[in-house]
Formats: sequence, C-alpha cells, structure tokens
Amino acid sequence: LRSEELEDLIGKLDNRTASIIKMRYGMEDGRERTLTEVGKQHGLTRERIRQIEKHALLELKRMAHDTGFDAAA
Repeated sequence: LRSEELEDLIGKLDNRTASIIKMRYGMEDGRERTLTEVGKQHGLTRERIRQIEKHALLELKRMAHDTGFDAAA
C-alpha cells in the first residue's frame, strides 16, 4: 500500500480507532506510542487499546483486499 492509500483506509475507521492506530504507529509525529500511553490519552486500559488495535488491523486488511489494494506492496 502507498501511504495515501493507507491514509484513505484509516480515514474510513471511526475517529477513536483511527487515532489509536496513528498513535501506535507514529503516523502523526513519527513517534510510536506504547499501549499504556495510548490508553492514558483515550481513557482506556492498555488491554482495551490492544483489542481495538487488533480489530482495526483486521478491518484495514479486509478493506485493502475489498478495494483491490495490494497489501503486500
């Protein structure tokens, strides 16, 4: 996926989930945040952040497949 394609897919997630993914992978400022850091920012436990992240990554993979983006690129 190109970065523009990835941004488009992330934009289809709900705001909270998109924010969590962007924080975890440093997409906002280049700094990857820990589960604990993201949890504090969102008022959630690190376990709940992990669950949301896992679900979001599966959803992004599904959306990439459905839209014909090559997830391996």
